[in-house]
Amino acid sequence: MKNSILYITTMFLLLFGTSQLQAQHINPKKNNYLVLSKNIQQLKPVLLTANELAKEDGKKYGAFYVIICGKTVNDISDNPDFNALLEKAKAQKVNVFVCGISLSKFNINSETLPSNLEITPNGILYGFQLTKKGFITLTI
Repeated sequence: MKNSILYITTMFLLLFGTSQLQAQHINPKKNNYLVLSKNIQQLKPVLLTANELAKEDGKKYGAFYVIICGKTVNDISDNPDFNALLEKAKAQKVNVFVCGISLSKFNINSETLPSNLEITPNGILYGFQLTKKGFITLTI
């Protein structure tokens, strides 16, 4: 009986406990960075910063994530300047995310967003999760 309960509990945790996991290549032994921004105009200086940190850290440089939340999501669609910055971010291996809650709040259709922009359901929660994984975090 005890083995049955243990087996069922283990299976339950394996099946449902991993549903929130996302495939990320994060090395906790490296310097991983996260910027949570409420202004898409900040992406350009963030990319400059990421470039300098990559030079400074050398082999210790890990992942660099930017999460965009808030009203600024209104300025993303059909924005050629922002699209150019996204291409630079991709070239620098900077992952740019947009908050799904913000998209919903401001009625932004995700299909109008650039294809290389990732959507995270809850940007603030994702930021906390990355912080718990050891990311150095800055909110601007």
